[in-house]
Amino acid sequence: MAKKILVTGGTGFIGAGIVKRLLADGHTVRVLDNNSRGADRRLKDVHGQYEMVEADIRDLAKVSDAVKGMDCVAHLAYVNGTEFFYTKPDLVLDVGVKGMTNVIDACIAHGVGDFVLASSSEVYQTPPVVPTPETVPLVVPDPLNPRYSYGGGKIICELMALNYGRKHFERMTIFRPHNVYGPDMGWEHVLPQFVLRMKDVHAATPAGRPVTFPIQGSGQETRSFVYIDDFVDGLALMMDKAEHMSIYHIGTMDEVSVADVARQVGAFFGRAVELVPGTLQPGGTMRRCPDIAKLAGLGYAPKVSLAQGVPLLAQWYVDNAGLMPASKD
Repeated sequence: MAKKILVTGGTGFIGAGIVKRLLADGHTVRVLDNNSRGADRRLKDVHGQYEMVEADIRDLAKVSDAVKGMDCVAHLAYVNGTEFFYTKPDLVLDVGVKGMTNVIDACIAHGVGDFVLASSSEVYQTPPVVPTPETVPLVVPDPLNPRYSYGGGKIICELMALNYGRKHFERMTIFRPHNVYGPDMGWEHVLPQFVLRMKDVHAATPAGRPVTFPIQGSGQETRSFVYIDDFVDGLALMMDKAEHMSIYHIGTMDEVSVADVARQVGAFFGRAVELVPGTLQPGGTMRRCPDIAKLAGLGYAPKVSLAQGVPLLAQWYVDNAGLMPASKD
């Protein structure tokens, strides 16, 4: 059944992906974003098909106006990007917690019955089990480490969604993305940074020689990456079929080392790679791979491998390196 859906953070990387999918599925979509990190270009293919509200998620009056008349709110607005966790933890929490409070208050005021929250794999930091199910404990290992501003804020948002959800919503669902990637995903993430650094060392290294490529950590740290198209399929499926008060991981179970990721990026440029290990940032996690059995039970089956997805991402960043902002403030 077609719904009227508000997507906060809808010009962000993940937000734009779900906006386009919701429109394709016949829903009426309103987007709220201040474009501080989002970009209208991500929705250029569907301009004119959605209503845009340019506003800060911390502005209650504007959030309330945007929520009014909606059947469902998908709340994705947040400050993402590992660099910001360390350099702007106060901003991460300000946007995260104030934004969540405003959205919940507006939904209650206007009788919105369906609420979808974007959380993160960062809520459990270093998981006790890999692959990791949705039921593991949520933790903040060190409150003095600014990195945990992000995961801590997401834990607060989950607690609010669950505890307000019991009383005020007909259906409340939470999804935890796991390393979503693809073209135009932003500039503060490992894959774009690898591509742009590899582009530079490739240009500076004589043909036929391996490139020397410094990394954080040993390279044996692992992640599981999910291509944006597969991620959007999973989120759309969850929004259609998930039950009230449910939490779902969205990702893949293809665990890959950071070293192998660097080699795949090097292969895009036709280069062998000699890695130079470095210091892992405080709070970095050795392994992360979600158990996606719960979402698979609804019919989820990711299709795009990392080997297929990395060239698509890399080509976009090579072609659009000039779009990188001079300052990320």
